[in-house]
Amino acid sequence: MKHLAALLLTTFTLSASTAVRCDAETIRVAMQKTGTFAWELAVIRAHGLDKQANLSIEPIELASPEAGKVALRAGSADIIVSDWPWVSRERSLGGKLTFYPYSSALGAVMVRNDSTIRTLADLKGHTLAVAGGPIDKSWLLLQASLKQDGTDLKATSNIIYGAPPLLAAKALSGETDATLDYWNFCAALEAKGFRRLAGIDDILPKLGAKGPTAMIGYVFDETWGNAHADLLARFIAATRQAKEILASSDAEWSRIQSLTGATDAATLRVYRDRYREGIPRRSIAEEEGDARVLYRVLAKIGGPDLVGPAPQLDPGTFYHAIPGG
Repeated sequence: MKHLAALLLTTFTLSASTAVRCDAETIRVAMQKTGTFAWELAVIRAHGLDKQANLSIEPIELASPEAGKVALRAGSADIIVSDWPWVSRERSLGGKLTFYPYSSALGAVMVRNDSTIRTLADLKGHTLAVAGGPIDKSWLLLQASLKQDGTDLKATSNIIYGAPPLLAAKALSGETDATLDYWNFCAALEAKGFRRLAGIDDILPKLGAKGPTAMIGYVFDETWGNAHADLLARFIAATRQAKEILASSDAEWSRIQSLTGATDAATLRVYRDRYREGIPRRSIAEEEGDARVLYRVLAKIGGPDLVGPAPQLDPGTFYHAIPGG
């Protein structure tokens, strides 16, 4: 009888466990294999945060952010990571997407530690490499900031554009005088002896922002979000927990080091510190308020090529339904 009771208990436990897994709702997230969401997903799974939230996160690995946008439009992904200027642009063109803050980590202008360039004004006459192209948001914000001081950086410097990893490599080989790159590539340069001439987050207050502004966030279809509000809330809660673990545990960074691409402890430390600085801590209302201000700056300097036909941030760009948001 004891054996039968044990067998029945085991069968019941397995059945209950299977039921929980079967009941778990799936959320499909398009992501880049080397992106920061991959780091958070590893933490979520390692700590069982997905199971606690009774959800299954299905990663859809893609080669580029543009591929993620295609996947979202096609309905093959529920969520992607993108920026609010693009969301507002899509809304102005009829696409009802919406945005929830993910990170305020932004790029920076990097120079060699022994460079004679000490201020942004010193970039005049030098070669500046810019990641992302002529309508990259960080590049436009940098130009707008310097124009307030009477400096037309585009006209007074030799500007070259390229992919983030390529420009980081050119910086290391000394082919450029300064580089405006994405935050993770800047972190790698910082660990190799480069210094931050200025972070884009440093110039945002000059452009009217009242605090660190999350340019990057979770993007999803508004109709889907409204229909799956509870699932979305559980997903956001799990990712918040993962962020807090990464904010407080140095050991966790050692565990995910292979995912970050950091080949040494110094690089991993800079990744850790810059990531932590980018964790959103403000309310959605505060984020949206600064986004409205910065959108006007971007619309003025980037024009329709960046923001489309709308001169103002679309009212539905930010998603407000997450509790505590």
